[in-house]
Amino acid sequence: MTLSRDSVLAALKTVSDPVSGSDLVSAGLIKALTVSDTGDVRFVIEVSPSQAGQYADVQSSAEAVVKTLADVGTVSVMMTAHSTPAAPPDLKPQRAAPSGPQKVPGIDRILAIASGKGGVGKSTISSNLACALAAEGRRVGLLDADVYGPSQPRMLGVSGRPASPDGKTILPMRNFGVTMMSIGLMTNDDQATVWRGPMLMGALQQMMNQVQWGALDVLIVDLPPGTGDVQMTLTQKFQVDGAVVVSTPQDVALLDARKGIDMFNQLGTPILGMIENMSTHICSNCGHEEHVFGHGGVAKEAEKLAVPLLAEIPLHLDIRMAADGGAPIVVSKPDSAQAQAFRSVARALVADGKA
Repeated sequence: MTLSRDSVLAALKTVSDPVSGSDLVSAGLIKALTVSDTGDVRFVIEVSPSQAGQYADVQSSAEAVVKTLADVGTVSVMMTAHSTPAAPPDLKPQRAAPSGPQKVPGIDRILAIASGKGGVGKSTISSNLACALAAEGRRVGLLDADVYGPSQPRMLGVSGRPASPDGKTILPMRNFGVTMMSIGLMTNDDQATVWRGPMLMGALQQMMNQVQWGALDVLIVDLPPGTGDVQMTLTQKFQVDGAVVVSTPQDVALLDARKGIDMFNQLGTPILGMIENMSTHICSNCGHEEHVFGHGGVAKEAEKLAVPLLAEIPLHLDIRMAADGGAPIVVSKPDSAQAQAFRSVARALVADGKA
């Protein structure tokens, strides 16, 4: 039988659901099933939190049965538990009782890189800052938690599928002295991640807890833009030591940046500073300096919030080309003024004991 979505579902129908007594497919537990052209299979088993303990062996059983299919490649199974509480009459969101943020074994510090809106260069900042910290002698990890737009594999020049020696732990990739994991390594480049909030939260927790990060001085988490499920899960489940907020100088970007800062304040995560990206542009032909998106807006915001302005990163073609080429400018042109801007941020964070 040719490997297909139907053949995978047929195999999964042989795995019993310990709660309903039927099979996983009939019980409606299989979500987000994808089968790539190369035979890679990925799916989520979604169960109720109160019954999660009864599914301890189901994940491995489901993975094993799919691996028996002809032409199958890598099999990636994630299990997530969620509940859907009824909305209260006033429609105000209700906070779940927190169990308290936990440290990840082997990781000294977790540093979140955030932005209020997309397109401000947060991922570019994250990859360059990770490489800059590695150049300062730090043991650095980079988690690409931007599940809807994972770009770190491209920016760090990493490809291939992460290995799993025992079906439970995941071996991360490594390049330029940075240990990296991204959901983009488990999907095709043109494949959308169509996941609901509970799936995102489950995936984030698996990437934090099941990846063999090793001993790290700092784990940088490249967050998706906004103030959604991933940000809340990260800060409520794991001990985040600080956040760096990235914004362009324009007022529209700063409006959203303020919301991101307010979210971290509500969640009790310290703001380590702000970075103004695309701060200025200098013409490569005539040397004329132009503030395309305005100038100084992030500096004023940082002063108002009494947090440091960590850097003003220019809008420069070399930064973009380096990111697209798979070697951040800190690596590809380490002596350039653009690379030194990132190195200065890294040195400041190390000197202050924050990275």
